[in-house]
Amino acid sequence: MRRTLSHWANPGEEDDRRLREEYAPSGRSGKSGTIPIAEAPDRQQVVLRGSLRTVTLRPRAGVPALEAELNDGSGVITVVWLGRRRIAGIEPGRAIEIEGRIGAHDGMRVMYNPRYSLIP
Repeated sequence: MRRTLSHWANPGEEDDRRLREEYAPSGRSGKSGTIPIAEAPDRQQVVLRGSLRTVTLRPRAGVPALEAELNDGSGVITVVWLGRRRIAGIEPGRAIEIEGRIGAHDGMRVMYNPRYSLIP
């Protein structure tokens, strides 16, 4: 009963555990050379896998920008496609693999215009 109540009280912890098992296997290189978001170095080419939590359209300096949060259970990174209003298949809950360089904007980790592959 305690486990059930704990799950109801903290559904995020259970989701993070499931995502870590799927996308960020215990600190070592995952599927197809991916690494956990929490361990990904800034300003170096990296490959990340995870599930999109949110997808929103946010203009940046008057230019449309499709913005998404990628979560692999170890951490979250903001992914931004500049000049795009919509990308087919990019939607909340979708599994995706991205490749690019991580930077920082307003204290948050961001990857701009990454290569991406949708995961079935």
